[in-house]
Amino acid sequence: MAAGNDGASKPEDDDPFGYLYADGQAAGAQAPQGGGYGYPGPAPAQPGVPRTSYNQVRTVGERQYGQHQQQPYVPPQQQAPHGQPQAQYAAPETYGGPPTRQSPPPPQRGGSGRGPNTRGLLIGAVAVVAVVVVGIAAAVISNSGNKDDKGDQAGGGTPSTAPSQGGSQEPSTEPSTEPTPVELPKQDAATLKLGGSAATEKTVKGAEGVDGTYVSGFNQVGASVTWKATMPTKGGYRLTVRYAIPAVDANATLTVNGKANTLPIGLKNFIHSTDANLEKNWQTTWAPVTLQKGENEIKISCETGNQCNVLLDWLEVTPGGPS
Repeated sequence: MAAGNDGASKPEDDDPFGYLYADGQAAGAQAPQGGGYGYPGPAPAQPGVPRTSYNQVRTVGERQYGQHQQQPYVPPQQQAPHGQPQAQYAAPETYGGPPTRQSPPPPQRGGSGRGPNTRGLLIGAVAVVAVVVVGIAAAVISNSGNKDDKGDQAGGGTPSTAPSQGGSQEPSTEPSTEPTPVELPKQDAATLKLGGSAATEKTVKGAEGVDGTYVSGFNQVGASVTWKATMPTKGGYRLTVRYAIPAVDANATLTVNGKANTLPIGLKNFIHSTDANLEKNWQTTWAPVTLQKGENEIKISCETGNQCNVLLDWLEVTPGGPS
């Protein structure tokens, strides 16, 4: 310390905190006005007495909590104008009130008030899966259809040579392996060669011949119709005949290329009619025949022993006879 120091006579007596180590009251010191040795408050400097220029210095343990405390510092910009009360910024507990409690946030609730709407989420997930499955199935079906179409266009999956762009495909010169349907002969009975008492007529309605013409007068021995039929191939066929009877069975002799069949051709009442009106009794029958390639002579005649009360409409060769 510099010369002329007006402090205590001894350096140790100049310790401002000396009263913390030796209680002034225990040393017999008197409490000066305004505080001093062991007392709070300022005190004039005395020789051998520590300074008391430190305001409101208290002995350790003297501070009482829960009493009035010094107000917190208020910045100048927050001070109220002159003549108005100043706002005090301090924690609520410094005013002696109960601590402020923060209310917990309300629990989050789902659609039913019992938690998250897991049912709605589950339904949404199932819907998404269903859409994906339907899309996959549609893609598989589409791809399968495209493959089938490509297979059909390429001849059932067999590679083929596509025509060049800008040109047309030339027709094939190879013959087709598919058989062409052969038209078998059919002839009106009225246009055939007639023999005996056979004659043309168109009184009875229902005949399919030209202008409704048919062959009548066939109920006498010797009456006949002869047909020259040209066949494309040799084989077994059926000779189909359309006729009308007065609801009574009839028959006639069938001769093919000069050879008579052992059994007559049946002209029976297959429709089981009970009306003798010929107009209501048109029907068909057939007999097996073997024909040769080219021209064949087919004859139906009324011979002895036959029942020939019949009208003949037309004759036709159809497939399905004996080989």
